[in-house]
Amino acid sequence: MSGSALVLGAAGGIGAALVAALEAEGRWRRVIGLSRRSDPAVDITEEASIAAAAAWLAAEAPDLALVIVATGFLHDGRFQPEKAMRQLDPAHLEKSFAVNAIGPALAMKHLLPRLRRDGPAVFASLSARVGSIGDNRLGGWWSYRASKAALNQIIRTAAVELKRANPGAAVVAIHPGTVDSGLSSPFSKAGLEVQAPAEAARRILDVLAGLGPAQSGGFFDHMGAPVAW
Repeated sequence: MSGSALVLGAAGGIGAALVAALEAEGRWRRVIGLSRRSDPAVDITEEASIAAAAAWLAAEAPDLALVIVATGFLHDGRFQPEKAMRQLDPAHLEKSFAVNAIGPALAMKHLLPRLRRDGPAVFASLSARVGSIGDNRLGGWWSYRASKAALNQIIRTAAVELKRANPGAAVVAIHPGTVDSGLSSPFSKAGLEVQAPAEAARRILDVLAGLGPAQSGGFFDHMGAPVAW
């Protein structure tokens, strides 16, 4: 794959590592990292900023071959993952869905049409294994689980439309594993494999390099294995 590569959420731990790994590969015409602090600035929860960035990319990266949405929300100073139903908070649910599902959906709306048509192209969004409905045996983490499950359905639906519009492209969900980042490190447990951001980025790129239209609409982990819906 050649052409240009784009990472949304480039200021985060995994996002920054993905930009660095893509640049180190040396096979991309251009590597672009966008975030709320970039120029142009992109806030995944503000459609106008995504639309403006897509228009900018039409001129700057007409050969867009890879898009990775590396944004995500699990916790902040106000909200922590819920352990029980009694902790459900509509504001928490709203923020989780805005960042984890609606934002990536808007990115697909504006960026899938920008993927090149004269070669392979992949759009990937970081999901999470806890978003798997079939794999949910522990409960808890209501907002995060539900918003990532919604993201997975959005990706699956986008793949149906993308197949008609750009049959050489793929859109997929990727579970990055547990990464030593601000998002997941506070919840790392003994016995889990915790990856450095650079290692996680390399694994994600290795998986994406092996995916094509036949895998579009799929959900894969950082080792390339399918994840149950």
